[in-house]
Amino acid sequence: MSSYYPRTKDLTRTRKSLTDSPPSSPSPTDKNYRHDRLSRYDSSGENATDKPLGRTSSYTRRETRLAALNRQEQDSTTKDYKKMYAEALHENERLKSRLQDSKQELVKIRSQLEKVTQRQDRISERSSVLDSEKREKQALEKRVSNMEDELKILTELKSDNMRLKDENGALIRVISKLSK
Repeated sequence: MSSYYPRTKDLTRTRKSLTDSPPSSPSPTDKNYRHDRLSRYDSSGENATDKPLGRTSSYTRRETRLAALNRQEQDSTTKDYKKMYAEALHENERLKSRLQDSKQELVKIRSQLEKVTQRQDRISERSSVLDSEKREKQALEKRVSNMEDELKILTELKSDNMRLKDENGALIRVISKLSK
């Protein structure tokens, strides 16, 4: 059974290479046939099952080297992934802290904006109050000027009334003297 093991391993390797080969390569059946012929006989023409250690040892060494290279590549990619993961975590933490700082700054700016809008509301309320007070003052000044005009007219009427009373009293005296 051990004589079949190296050949089976060779066949699976050939099958793998067949699937990996470019489309311009010979057909898979040609390769299979050639591989079967080469795996049965080595360069001396002897049957490979007769000499299991000759070919299998070179394949085993090659497989060992490939496995070692694959492990090194995996280790380097794993290290790269670990390094990339650590860098990503570090970048993530840095961005989180920047986000937190930005949020705090936003809260400060919002509170300042709220204070400013409250001041403006108070000022606008004051200005609206001042505007309404100004309007009231103007209205009162107008009413006062109208009342002053009326007072002037009334004083003129009183003076006219007094003058007319005086003239009426004089006329009554003149008529009473004439009638006597």
